[in-house]
Amino acid sequence: MATFQIEGGHQLKGEIQPQGAKNEALQILCAVLLTSDEIKIHNIPDIRDVNKLIEILGNLGVKIQKLGKGSYSFKSDELNLEYLESQKFKEEGSSLRGSIMIVGPLLGRFGKGYIPRPGGDKIGRRRLDTHFGGFIELGAKFRYNKEERFYGVEAPDGLKGKDMLLEEASVTGTANILMAAVLAEGTTTIYNAACEPYIQQLSKMLVSMGAKIEGIGSNLLKIKGVEALTGCEHRVLPDMIEIGSWIGLAAMTKSEITIKNVSWDDLGIIPVTFKKLGIQLERKGDDIYIPAHEDGYEVASFIDGSIMNISDAPWPGFTPDLLSIMLVVATQARGSVLIHQKMFESRLFFVDKLIDMGAKIILCDPHRATVIGHDFESQLKATTMTSPDIRAGISLLIAALSAKGTSTIHNIEQIDRGYENIDGRLKAIGAKINRYD
Repeated sequence: MATFQIEGGHQLKGEIQPQGAKNEALQILCAVLLTSDEIKIHNIPDIRDVNKLIEILGNLGVKIQKLGKGSYSFKSDELNLEYLESQKFKEEGSSLRGSIMIVGPLLGRFGKGYIPRPGGDKIGRRRLDTHFGGFIELGAKFRYNKEERFYGVEAPDGLKGKDMLLEEASVTGTANILMAAVLAEGTTTIYNAACEPYIQQLSKMLVSMGAKIEGIGSNLLKIKGVEALTGCEHRVLPDMIEIGSWIGLAAMTKSEITIKNVSWDDLGIIPVTFKKLGIQLERKGDDIYIPAHEDGYEVASFIDGSIMNISDAPWPGFTPDLLSIMLVVATQARGSVLIHQKMFESRLFFVDKLIDMGAKIILCDPHRATVIGHDFESQLKATTMTSPDIRAGISLLIAALSAKGTSTIHNIEQIDRGYENIDGRLKAIGAKINRYD
């Protein structure tokens, strides 16, 4: 288990380039299975979860060639589908939740797809009903081996288009059903579809491959099935979760930072939500400039004077992946805020680490925490902690960089799952951080 040692209390300064979006990359990589033609993808982040999926694709028989930093070509013309029922796949697939999205394209193209029950972050129950319910609607038969915790869907006679209303606007569920539907016979409509930028990017990629999709960017997708798809070239968006992380880091450490090439128009309400905590942001072309907050930042209140409430919601609401960042940034704000994590019931359980560091936080229940900001009158204290998941891990790292003294964070493999070369990039703007294996 690797460890970060962080000397906190230093102001940072400089430019930082966001990596490619992790959540988009996981979807886009699975889409290469939909055609035997070559697909080129650029701006793929070099992170553990994405690299693990690329390894799984290689074991499945996808021909992979690295073209340069973040750029790969994929050709899925000679796949070994027997690998899907091997013990090796059961071990590899179960450790990566994103592997669930190989099922849709395999089902659409070959009439069958299998997956071990996937793992991922321990942030509460994350159901797979949306995925498999959609496949069943398209005509697939579902089977589950309870002893081996192994799922399968089969449609030997092909899939048929269907009108469906999703129980929840699941991002990965929508992506999976969409990738199956593009090769189904007839027309499929997906109502209450997720419409995150990741889904929009996947839809645009599929259209460039020859798919017929209407309603991109909305929660009602209409897909007219085609017989086959062709190759394409695609570029992954910058990671909006990482962009939000750097905004929070700049505010907490009173640092002057410019985040380069953020694809501002794809950030939704993220900049506006940070402004609710009093954080100043300036748009410079496609960059975000955050000045050093020498006088701190003050939480806004609602127009009736009541306490600010920041909560997550499906897109275009505020992404749940940034609520942990908002919470840690609020610990040094001027004023109080209620953080309401609606979508996952365990994501706030890392606050005990922040309380150990001196933060004033009341954990109301698994979904809500009230934060009383210090207004920088009292610096957080360094401590030793363990990263429970990706987003809590980066939040604890931000807290440590702002704290007085030297902190230690164990299990940083969790952070590496979502952030590329994070210690190297932070060192480049002045952070005192060292990695120990």
